[in-house]
Parts: sequence; C-alpha cells; structure tokens
Amino acid sequence: MQSLLILIYQVINLYIYVVVASAIFSWLVAFNVINPQNRFVYTVVDILYRLTEPALRPIRRIMPDLGGVDISPVVLILGLIFLQNLIIELFGSVRAGI
Repeated sequence: MQSLLILIYQVINLYIYVVVASAIFSWLVAFNVINPQNRFVYTVVDILYRLTEPALRPIRRIMPDLGGVDISPVVLILGLIFLQNLIIELFGSVRAGI
C-alpha cells in the first residue's frame, strides 16, 4: 500500500511540472518568443495542452473572468499540492518513503 501511495504522490509531483511547463510554453507562444509554426514546438505545445486542458477546463468555467490573466494553472497547482499534503496526513507512514 505504501508503494502505491508513493507512486501516486510522485505522479502528482510530475503533473505539477507538466502544468508549469504548459503555462510557460503558452506565455512564450503568446509573446512570440517561440514560433508555433515550427513542427517540434507545435508538437510539444499540443502534447502539453492535451495533458493539462482536461484539468484546467473545469477551473476556468468556475473562475471569474480576470481580463487577460489566466490563473487557473495556479489554482490547479495549489489543489495538487493540497492533495499531496492530504495523502501525507491520511497515511503518515508514507512520509518516510517520500
């Protein structure tokens, strides 16, 4: 059971990095720092979008419109960190393995 909880904890941790990378790439595309016409850049941005959009879409529906600022990745990351802390609190023995 402990190994499964450590795996879940690490997958959540990895997903946080994917959300951060997606946000950074979206900013780079929005400010024309990288060219989305490049096939490699397009592939990376598309993969990150497909991985993060299912989790971000419900948050964007609930959040009020803040103009051009999208803070849904921040809300998602805070939720994921809360979930990690909840795993640690509920299963205290997992802490030794993390």
